[in-house]
Amino acid sequence: MSSRTTSRTLGRQARHRRLRKKVVGMPERPRLCVFRSHKHLYAQLVDDVAGKTLQGWSTKDDRLKHLPKQQRGNTTSATELGTLVAADTVKRGIKRVVFDRGGYLYHGRVKALAEAVRAGGIQV
Repeated sequence: MSSRTTSRTLGRQARHRRLRKKVVGMPERPRLCVFRSHKHLYAQLVDDVAGKTLQGWSTKDDRLKHLPKQQRGNTTSATELGTLVAADTVKRGIKRVVFDRGGYLYHGRVKALAEAVRAGGIQV
């Protein structure tokens, strides 16, 4: 791993730790945590009080297999993932979540995911 990649990853992890001081998931309003890799996007609903992950999604999900493999890491797949997250969250009876961008900029895939979740009826 090059030093540029290491410093970039360490910077993101520091931003995420700083962000987590303010963002806490409660049972009535869990935290929607986002992780972004080069190929895929991952999202989890986390209850920080109980220390449990309620549900997780990714662009590897079987319900997103209709997307071509080359498009599973772009903003259109992030939008599809956001609508999937919103639908499953509404089924659980959760209407509000706290958005944890994971130290990433609120731009591109992260922004597309958050806006799709909002469009699905979840208050972020």
